[in-house]
Amino acid sequence: MVRISTFGSTDLWDPSHRFQTSWLVSPWVLFGIRTLLALYAFATIFTNIGYECTHVSAGGCVAAANGFSFFTVLSYWGVAFYFAVASFHTFFYARYGRTLLDAWPRPLQFLHALLYSTVTTYPLLVTIVFWALLALPSTLATTFSAWGNISEHALNSAFALFEVIVPRTAPGNQPWIHLPFLLLGLALYLALAYITHATKGFYTYTFLDPGLQGSLVAAYVFGIAVGICILFALVKGAVALRRWITEDKLGKDGVFAHEGKYGATSGGIENGRVGKDAEGRHALVDMPV
Repeated sequence: MVRISTFGSTDLWDPSHRFQTSWLVSPWVLFGIRTLLALYAFATIFTNIGYECTHVSAGGCVAAANGFSFFTVLSYWGVAFYFAVASFHTFFYARYGRTLLDAWPRPLQFLHALLYSTVTTYPLLVTIVFWALLALPSTLATTFSAWGNISEHALNSAFALFEVIVPRTAPGNQPWIHLPFLLLGLALYLALAYITHATKGFYTYTFLDPGLQGSLVAAYVFGIAVGICILFALVKGAVALRRWITEDKLGKDGVFAHEGKYGATSGGIENGRVGKDAEGRHALVDMPV
């Protein structure tokens, strides 16, 4: 059984490589898609920085630097780095039939799973809050602003849903222990927002300004905290539903690296050391390179 919530556990880590495989496409295709999404996310980030630095009307480099105070920007950096790291591990698995994650210390394995939980929940929260509370008539006024806002406030959720639907991740890969860390991330951002106001003189989001919102600030903060709890539960449920439909009902256990050579499937006893995956199914742990 995969126990990614316990640092000191000796249980097996993701023995059927759910993070690097899909029920729909091969590991090589999954690697290619994740690589393209990583490149797009980084291109969006650096294009926005370059545009702001070269256009005084957009705020110049000061505005680009101030961007690191916004949750949208920070979470989009997280999306970019997740897809870069995920594509690397997917490539390694596609090429060698195993992944470096298998040998990493348990805290790093936990952090990889936690990163997956952040990129499948925070972008959804960003999209909902932006279009419900923050979007202005000027949001889509120009081609560049429309592209930037759609990339960071709409496509971010599309990327998140891709990770929910396409890979073979299971509910066990997103344990409930991740939820306190998601809330901690939001709390740390709240501290950053008020540090930004104290040091730079502006509020990153108007709903955090007590001068404008008064006591409603507490309601907004509480609502967002509740929102991330609901989103995490919904994503966890969606992952469980996808796994049930694709594996239990459709019999699509997954497309594995070197499947013809090693017969690697998520169900059934394989060659080499055998463990169990997130649903308790027997799965291959060690495969020759």
